[in-house]
Amino acid sequence: MKLFKLIPLLLLFVMASCSSVQVATDYDSSVNFSQFKTYAFMKDGVDKINISDLDKKRILKAIDEELTAKGFTKSENPDLLINLFTDAKQIVNVNTFYGGWGYGMYRPWGWNPWMMGPGYQSVSTSTQGILYIDVLKAANKELIWQGKGSGYLATKQSKKEERIKEFVTKVLETFPK
Repeated sequence: MKLFKLIPLLLLFVMASCSSVQVATDYDSSVNFSQFKTYAFMKDGVDKINISDLDKKRILKAIDEELTAKGFTKSENPDLLINLFTDAKQIVNVNTFYGGWGYGMYRPWGWNPWMMGPGYQSVSTSTQGILYIDVLKAANKELIWQGKGSGYLATKQSKKEERIKEFVTKVLETFPK
């Protein structure tokens, strides 16, 4: 009976630990973030990102939405500059499955895995993306906040915008306002 009471709690922990975007942030604790009201993107930094122009637009749109929701205004004469970096790496997953003809042949020093029956391997690849969002003081281009989000990228075209928005939202969640 006690086990049934623990199952919802265990499911909550499992769901919380399976966040699809892992985030790390850092900032200059001596900066008073409430003094900043406007922002702009660093054009030369955004132009250097090695992703498609469509994905760039998606990222910039998502950042615009998040910063506007936090009360910031896009400006030609900004208090803050937003710079971006991206990276991606291929992850190869190899899984081996055994058909199993029983528990194997017992030996005094352990089980013999060769007696487990025929097996097969499944190989799949996925892409893990990393998005860095840097926030700099416009006056002196000093880095004052940095957020990093990493997670698997969407493979279906229809899910790209949703996935990019999730990355940006998670990274900017802790941005002070």
